Amino acid sequence: MLGALVEKEITTPEYYPLSLNALLNACNQKSNREPVMTLDENAVRRALRSLSEQALARSAGGDSRVAKYEHRLNEMYNFHRHEIAVLCVLLLRGPQTSGELRARTERMYAFEDLDAVHSALNLLMRREPPLAKILPRQRGTKESRYMQLLGGDIEPPAASQDSADELLAERALSPEEERIAALEKEVAALRAELETLREQFDAFQKQFQ
Repeated sequence: MLGALVEKEITTPEYYPLSLNALLNACNQKSNREPVMTLDENAVRRALRSLSEQALARSAGGDSRVAKYEHRLNEMYNFHRHEIAVLCVLLLRGPQTSGELRARTERMYAFEDLDAVHSALNLLMRREPPLAKILPRQRGTKESRYMQLLGGDIEPPAASQDSADELLAERALSPEEERIAALEKEVAALRAELETLREQFDAFQKQFQ
């Protein structure tokens, strides 16, 4: 929920702060979420109360008759723009590689290269207490993943693809298996790119609605 508030503030500022219904829709959004959630209004209200008690969110004042809500991360942590973009995507999508973070933060902050992503991650990891950490590299994978620690240091569940990679790494792959593994990784990368393009197109459409 906190990630959804941050995301909408940056990508659709004209609709921010968010009403309860808009926040519910943002949390249950089908794209750019891992896992995809199906929260109801009561769950959103409970989460808002919890965030309010931690001074991470609050009801926003204004002339609107509908109650609206906003996050308070910048007040609490005084983030740089590239830091909050990375943290937001980690909140919304779970542990990710630096390459995935660069692609998925594009609408919030344009990183020039992977070194710039690592710079933002290092800032988050050097905070006291740390707000991100690097995970041990899974067998069968080339890159390490990073996770956010805003909600505490919880060991993430192993992804099904990681488990499959580990099993494949334990024995030599045949040429056919190597070709299939390479195709699967390419499909996953193309899906991530398509998802980013879809989000950009949706934002472009909203400018004319």
